Amino acid sequence: MSKVPEAASRIMVALDYPSAEQADVLVRSLEGIPCWMKVGMQLFYTAGPDFVLKLKEKGYQVFLDLKMHDIPNTVKGGAESIARLGVDMFNVHAAGGKQMMQAALEGVEKGLASSAKAKRPLVIGVTQLTSTSQSVMNEEIGIGGTVEQAVIRYAQLTRDAGLDGVVASPLEVTRIKEACGPAFVTVTPGIRPKGAEIGDQSRVLTPEEAFAQGTDYIVIGRPITGAPDPRAALEAILASVSQ
Repeated sequence: MSKVPEAASRIMVALDYPSAEQADVLVRSLEGIPCWMKVGMQLFYTAGPDFVLKLKEKGYQVFLDLKMHDIPNTVKGGAESIARLGVDMFNVHAAGGKQMMQAALEGVEKGLASSAKAKRPLVIGVTQLTSTSQSVMNEEIGIGGTVEQAVIRYAQLTRDAGLDGVVASPLEVTRIKEACGPAFVTVTPGIRPKGAEIGDQSRVLTPEEAFAQGTDYIVIGRPITGAPDPRAALEAILASVSQ
């Protein structure tokens, strides 16, 4: 690909690997494409902060996807450490409530005060996982109403807590923007290019459809990381969303 489309800066590649070595192979294969790198629980728990620092040294924007959900003081401490690490975005569960989310922001400010190099990361709330179906939400989790209603309620709570945006299904982006304003950031997993397997996701759209809904960032994992040629897979996605 001779010219990298602007959309590259709005695509997050999910580095869901059990080791830093495997993740490194993928990162090297995508060198030169200015996408975000999403580091989730599996990789962070085995590779730790050092891997995040290496990604930052390579110039990548990093979304640390740990979905913090604990008592406010614990989340505050975790957010302080994350802010000092220098990531560009991290998330907490909106289900933890307004006080917990505000504690995350307090932790960020404390972390920034102790680190001259760190900049303020975007802090976003998780609404409902894209693997959550209507029946699971109602019958197992015990939340009534539709998935969309629950997502909008959490999004508004996240906005009221002062956070920057939410993680949500691409199917809910339009309603979130209507309820919380166009500047409220949406990060959307559950993205599957045409012909890709849905896997354990329940609420999905293609990359083109997700951007058409107005989302700010899309998260793509297995369709890229599980492809025989990950770089070609990402370049095909970039080509499709740039048309």
